Amino acid sequence: MALQHESLPVGLTQQQVRAWLDERPPDDLGHYELLGGRVVVSPPAGWPHARIGSRVVKLLANYVDSRRLGEVLDSSAGFDLPSGDTLEPDASFVSHARWAAAPTPAYGEFLKVVPDLVVETLSRSTRKRDLGEKKDVYARNGVDEYWVIDPVAGSVTVFSRMGDAFDAGVACTTGRIASRLFPDLDATVEQILDR
Repeated sequence: MALQHESLPVGLTQQQVRAWLDERPPDDLGHYELLGGRVVVSPPAGWPHARIGSRVVKLLANYVDSRRLGEVLDSSAGFDLPSGDTLEPDASFVSHARWAAAPTPAYGEFLKVVPDLVVETLSRSTRKRDLGEKKDVYARNGVDEYWVIDPVAGSVTVFSRMGDAFDAGVACTTGRIASRLFPDLDATVEQILDR
């Protein structure tokens, strides 16, 4: 099925979107996700999004690797979630237990595993989705912890899953980030936001 970006129907499956993405030209810089059966497009992120993302990945990877807890992935990892949504968070962590229970990853395909932790950095184009629809999708699919980094407010908010929804979250504007998933993680807001 040849889908045009400007006229994509609603109610698409992960397989249909994957086939459409495989047909995109190599110079297409769009960031595509499948959310609620529709393709959502975001432009490349502006400053300081990439710097924040690389710092988060580095902090998490150092912690996770030193304890051999699982895999930390950057913003290029796509996840086919059980709900039928395909999302590409800015950073994520998948524990060894979840990795072992998931299908073996296929080269070039999206991962079919629910991350334990998802991190999103807010931008003008993603703010509403990251705090609304995507947050709900992550909780319903079983993500245990969701970090939302707001460069404008200078905060990191940590949401913990309670049932099929996240709690009200704990916002930090300075000091150590309080993670239930990683209680001894020594990461601060200042390290992530360079303040």
